[in-house]
Amino acid sequence: MIDFRPILFVIGILMSTLAIAMGLPAAVDAAVGNPDWQVFAISAGSTLFLGVILILTTRADSGRLNVRQAFVLTTLAWTVMPMFAALPLAFADLKLTYTDAFFEAMSGLTTTGSTVMIGLDGAPPGILLWRSLLQWLGGIGILVMAVSVLPILRIGGMQLFRMEFAERMEKTLPRAAQIGAAIAVIYLVLTVICATLYWTAGMTGFAALNHAMTTVATGGFSTHDASVGHYENAWIDLIAITFMILGSLPFLLLVQVARGQPLALYRDSQVRWFLGILVVFAVMMIIGLIRIADWDFLQAVRHGTFNVVSIMTGTGYATDDFGVWGSFAFPIFFFIMFIGGCAGSTTCGIKVFRFQVLYETAKSQLRRLLMPHGVFIPYYNGKPIPEGVPESVMSFFFMFVTTFAILAMGLGLLGLDFVTAASGAATAIANVGPGLGPVIGPASNFSTLPDAAKWLLALGMLMGRLELFTVLILFTPSFWRT
Repeated sequence: MIDFRPILFVIGILMSTLAIAMGLPAAVDAAVGNPDWQVFAISAGSTLFLGVILILTTRADSGRLNVRQAFVLTTLAWTVMPMFAALPLAFADLKLTYTDAFFEAMSGLTTTGSTVMIGLDGAPPGILLWRSLLQWLGGIGILVMAVSVLPILRIGGMQLFRMEFAERMEKTLPRAAQIGAAIAVIYLVLTVICATLYWTAGMTGFAALNHAMTTVATGGFSTHDASVGHYENAWIDLIAITFMILGSLPFLLLVQVARGQPLALYRDSQVRWFLGILVVFAVMMIIGLIRIADWDFLQAVRHGTFNVVSIMTGTGYATDDFGVWGSFAFPIFFFIMFIGGCAGSTTCGIKVFRFQVLYETAKSQLRRLLMPHGVFIPYYNGKPIPEGVPESVMSFFFMFVTTFAILAMGLGLLGLDFVTAASGAATAIANVGPGLGPVIGPASNFSTLPDAAKWLLALGMLMGRLELFTVLILFTPSFWRT
């Protein structure tokens, strides 16, 4: 039987942290005289009270977590946190049901960026800050999970990085706590720099801070209904592109760069693949906009590059309604939704390293067909891929496609049209944000969907964020046997 006491102890700490974070939007609303500060204060008090109770009642029994407890903790944490993060959204004067509030909170913490809120331009500052904070905190949680939890749990080939990360960091930062602190510092520094650049480019200080938090977290929440397109500013677009890409790179490599190893990014094959894929699809989109949609060259480069980067990195910002760009844009956006960024970043999706592993495995298999008695070993970053990683990656691909199909069919059974159901399932499981089509595209949002669809999409966000197997393993009977 699994001992839940260490799990509940960590949940208590996370809830207490969430409650403290609620104090920031409460202070902002109080400063401008918005009565919603009381909602944040009550929500924070309730969350903190329950969090402290969990800490005090399980503190003496909190020990080192085993693998099964880690699986339960990861899923439970990403389920409980949105439940309490939704409280201010549900009780503020936004006319949101708890279903809408939970959807928004799950979208925020998983850095998906899908929204059910309308009228963001006139929304209270505390609410806008809370949405951005959720994505920023979710980005930190994702980095911790990607570096420390998923490699240990051997999820979807992530064990490939367990030894690699250790080899890269043990000389400069020998302790796990130091690595975590270094990543947090890089994350904070990038946010500050991004906010400063946004402010100098024309955003207000408040909008710059909000957009910086959601850009570095590759989340995509904005303070405007028209997203970044509200500003119609090429410099803001360029800043966003730069930091969306930085947020999609392995943060351990960014730590190495900061510690005097500027070539660390260039030497990593995953980074080269990621940037190469981005360039290829951006060029394809630019050509399509010029030749088919008859756009001006500079306009095509600006909007085509921005929206390709935004969708592939899972950020979900938009500078234009790409739903009306023409039929050529639909398949490009639909495909790049699934790719994502690099492992160890704030992005989701399938991630580039898995495509690399499959490519190397397929290449070795083709060589064996030509020379059946030959020995061909697939390589990643110049080293042999460990045994079990290709099978793990192929299993992940299978479950990813299967889960996507089930989600899409479920949404279809709820009455959604094909484009809405398919792109909604894709954007949820890949944690992208906007879907395709007139219902949930960049010019619309998810508010018109039935409640059952919102709960199903929230489940898709959770499963996509936790790499599927972390959630699915809890439903196997053997997991709970002693």
